[in-house]
Amino acid sequence: MITLDAVRAAAGNVARRALFGTLADHRPVPRTLLNEGRARSVYAYHRPVGVSRRGEPVLLVPPLAVPDSCFDLRRGCSLVEHLVTAGRPTYGVEYGEIAFADRELGLEHWIDEVLPTAVRTAHEHSGGKPVHVVGWCLGGILAALTAARAGAHPIASLTVVASPFDFSAIPLLRPLRPLDALTGRIAIPALSRALGGIPAPLVRRAFQISALDKHLTKPFAVAANLADRDYLAQVEAVERFTAGMVGYPGRAVAQIYREFFLANALATGSPTLDGTRIDLADITQPTLVIAGRDDAIAPPRAARALVDLLPGRARFSTAPGGHLGVLTGRAARDTTWPLIDRFHAGVTSLSG
Repeated sequence: MITLDAVRAAAGNVARRALFGTLADHRPVPRTLLNEGRARSVYAYHRPVGVSRRGEPVLLVPPLAVPDSCFDLRRGCSLVEHLVTAGRPTYGVEYGEIAFADRELGLEHWIDEVLPTAVRTAHEHSGGKPVHVVGWCLGGILAALTAARAGAHPIASLTVVASPFDFSAIPLLRPLRPLDALTGRIAIPALSRALGGIPAPLVRRAFQISALDKHLTKPFAVAANLADRDYLAQVEAVERFTAGMVGYPGRAVAQIYREFFLANALATGSPTLDGTRIDLADITQPTLVIAGRDDAIAPPRAARALVDLLPGRARFSTAPGGHLGVLTGRAARDTTWPLIDRFHAGVTSLSG
């Protein structure tokens, strides 16, 4: 039954969107640039005035092709805001636009240069404290490979959210395998070389296709929730985030295709990048793996594969949401983020 209050709320939301163009508060958490280089900008986020520093530092690692606003989606639904409000020294790394000139960049650039530099920067800026690394999607994979390659110090713990480590367990990829066989396994690498990578419009479209059911039913869901300003603000923020996606460099695409998709080398724990084998079993840090229960890109079985490679050092949890929702959906405020908080607190108490 539709109530008069609901009608009034819906009318207010429509009027506000028409007058001001937005319902969400998109103000980013203020931050300061600490370090920059090729495909690398490392930032320190500011704590609110009057909030004392508490706890060990956190470094947030996004995937390639995705703006780091995945961690700072909107006020009231921002992991960054959650962390700084709790007093945590919080850092983020951003990769910037990927141009045709970057087509020869491989994943080892991030594993050997970008992320170790970001960890070191957060470690030094925080006064030599060990750093808790949190990565989402491919960012979690890159963080895990960095931890395996770089050793323990100064990484205190590793949290991977919605990161697929068993590509055979991703239903979305199954239709590509017959196509891959027909094209002699050359179509995707050839296309990525010709274009210099995967252009931003294709990345955005792939993200939408991964949640096609929600994408198609969104107009009806919005109409049914016109009275819920928080719901509408979240839809708006996700649309804004998706519009900000950038491209993948061509060489990195070829590596993902060859090592992760064809060889499924993450599941066996031994991918080879730039001629060097990386053993995920070399990760010594306490590790938390979080999967979204409705995630089509990194379903729980695909994410859990990392836990199987790290017996006794990793734990597995699921939380509500799809690929982005498990990280920064409205339910994440009461599920995923407390999981991360408790995990960090437990690691700190053990090390202390």
